[in-house]
Amino acid sequence: MVELLLLLLLLLFPFLLYVAAPQIRKMLSSGVCTSTVQLPGKVVVVTGANTGIGKETAKELAQRGARVYLACRDVQKGEFVAKEIQTMTGNQQVLVRKLDLSDTKSIRAFAKGFLAEEKHLHILINNAGVMMCPYSKTADGFEMHIGVNHLGSGVTTYSVHPGTVQSELIRHSSFMRWMWWLFSFFIKTPQQGAQTSLHCALTEGLEILSGNHFSDCHVAWVSAQARNETVARRLWDVSCDLLGLPMD
Repeated sequence: MVELLLLLLLLLFPFLLYVAAPQIRKMLSSGVCTSTVQLPGKVVVVTGANTGIGKETAKELAQRGARVYLACRDVQKGEFVAKEIQTMTGNQQVLVRKLDLSDTKSIRAFAKGFLAEEKHLHILINNAGVMMCPYSKTADGFEMHIGVNHLGSGVTTYSVHPGTVQSELIRHSSFMRWMWWLFSFFIKTPQQGAQTSLHCALTEGLEILSGNHFSDCHVAWVSAQARNETVARRLWDVSCDLLGLPMD
């Protein structure tokens, strides 16, 4: 009898997991941007906006009336996404510009082109990044992760953790792709993953929290090492030196 009950539970477990998965995912993605701010006349740049969290972020900002620049390495893919966002939002001011964060020449060319087009930048979302790449170097000779995620993106106003999100960030790891597939019912969608970035970009009154780390639309704890001003200053100075930039 006991063996029969155990067998029944084993057979029912996948079904129960499937039924409960939406509620578990909802619980794990509790942070939601509640701001109703509209953005007509505002200029936005979103890096890595041709897929995943970046795409969802750009779509929401376009929906609110902003002129949105999709800063992408793959321009062709970016153009396809821009047309998709234009169709979905009715906002034709969704533009694509070439930006390869693994090449400082591309970064400087993007910045120069942007300054020639726009007088102001109201919102910058540094979304692009890489993870678990095979060892390689950027065009400037930096290790790929430090070159793209830190030196390429620069220093952001807010640091955000979107949570565990279904995106192309894991494309370099077969093991991580398998794990994401296995636990796909519990992983945030890109739309859910975009909420914290949107919260920091749109919520009024967050200026006093500049420099904090956010997760699920709330200020999150960081380690003592991350709060060490001496280490932070040293990292800033070294980064500027590597890029040939003034330190102040």
